[in-house]
Amino acid sequence: MKILLINDIGAATGGAELQMLSLRQGLRARGHDVRLFASSLIPVANSEFLADYSCFGTNTKLQVLNQTANISAYLTLRRILQDFQPDVVHVRIFMGQISPLILPLLQNVPSIYQMAMYRAICPKGTKTLPDGSECKSKAGIACLRHSCMTPQSWALLMLQRQLWLQWRSAFDSLVALSYGMKAKLEAEGISPVEVVYNGVPARPMRPPMKTPPTVAFAGRLVSEKGVDFLLRAFAPVVAQVPQARLIIAGQGSESAALKMLASELGILANIIWLGHVRREEMEQHFDGAWVQVVPSLWEEPFGNVTTEAMMRGTAVIASAVGAQPEIISSGKTGFLVAPNDVEALTAALLRLLLNQNLAEQMGQAGHQRAVTHFSEDRRTENFLAIYEELRAKYQYQLGWT
Repeated sequence: MKILLINDIGAATGGAELQMLSLRQGLRARGHDVRLFASSLIPVANSEFLADYSCFGTNTKLQVLNQTANISAYLTLRRILQDFQPDVVHVRIFMGQISPLILPLLQNVPSIYQMAMYRAICPKGTKTLPDGSECKSKAGIACLRHSCMTPQSWALLMLQRQLWLQWRSAFDSLVALSYGMKAKLEAEGISPVEVVYNGVPARPMRPPMKTPPTVAFAGRLVSEKGVDFLLRAFAPVVAQVPQARLIIAGQGSESAALKMLASELGILANIIWLGHVRREEMEQHFDGAWVQVVPSLWEEPFGNVTTEAMMRGTAVIASAVGAQPEIISSGKTGFLVAPNDVEALTAALLRLLLNQNLAEQMGQAGHQRAVTHFSEDRRTENFLAIYEELRAKYQYQLGWT
């Protein structure tokens, strides 16, 4: 089968990008001809461009115009479709660079839209307000009223939204990352939606845990990730377990403020700040972690760091938002806590850091759950089943024309 994957970014710089690259690898390993089309933008310096085709991309002030109508993307995709003639097109993120201008080209090709963000219902893609709280308004004038964007960007993104709504019938199948995401999308008229969980690379269990008791966090250092929530919960832990360590992997706009907060809380000496590191290096640092914390404050569509931790064999404590309640078996593979509930997170951390056997048991149960439900192989096979169904449907329709 010939399969064309489309994603805004074609470098291994984020979770969505890693998923598309691993999906391409998994499909190729099964004998399919698979190619990736992305914009030329590389958001992280010194990262390698890994897509097979590229169009114009930018993170300058031109981006808001580019993501509304990327002429380069339209012309490039038209040529790819003529030359490659894919059996199926699988689109993931496209409204940040590639733009809805490509959708008319997909009208006569079996096409899937895998929604990794909430761009189908929210121009920002997060479905949150500037203060981080959940947005319960429909996209439109509310985006301007809540100061989610400037008047200039609002006008262009409303045009983008109109183009998306006008041409969304180009997609024959809509796929969400979780059932929680599916419910939010269908509540705003985006339906019907199937669910395919992200896949995580299979790996053996990490070595047996050693001292000191270690907590891990991986993600962008921005307000919605809740790292300040984690720091405030970790401070009372250090008071009871002075040797406890916290490893933080990631970078972001809140980095300096978080280090200042850690200093104010008196826990700076207990924290290792890795910055941005490749996943392979991060896994080496995290192999000794007793628990990984996912303290997100917003309803993330999935949670790759959670399944990665479980596949490693690390117990997870996460905010009970978004897809986390679907991923974590609370009380068995980790714990769920209310977002911003510092006392609850502290208590959960102490339960694991004061009981190495419990941390080991939860880590082993998490590994088993990840292998069964969240492996890359399972993800790839789920998409192959959708591709085959779409292709058969198109062939049947063509047989009657």
